[in-house]
Amino acid sequence: MNAAGLEVAPPKKKCQDERCPFHGHLKVRGRLLSGKAVSASEKSFAVVQMEYLHMVPKFTRGERRRSRVSAHVPPCIEVREGDAVTLGECRPLSKTISFVVVESRRGA
Repeated sequence: MNAAGLEVAPPKKKCQDERCPFHGHLKVRGRLLSGKAVSASEKSFAVVQMEYLHMVPKFTRGERRRSRVSAHVPPCIEVREGDAVTLGECRPLSKTISFVVVESRRGA
């Protein structure tokens, strides 16, 4: 484990963001989610889409579903559209943002 208490590698870049789990005071607790960054046009947040299988008991089959979550992106982590990202749950940062990006992997 590192300073943020996560099993992910800390970013090589440093930042002065108070809302960064590695260099600021933001505590990550709860769930860790992984998905694909769908929109990263804004500088401080991204929209991440997660796909999962949902079983339909009536037909005993599975169907694919998608869910989108808004997440804060610290300046020390660079996220582009199409990147595979890992999110950590934190306190509510705004009306729709309760997750923070803790790791980004290019084009995965």
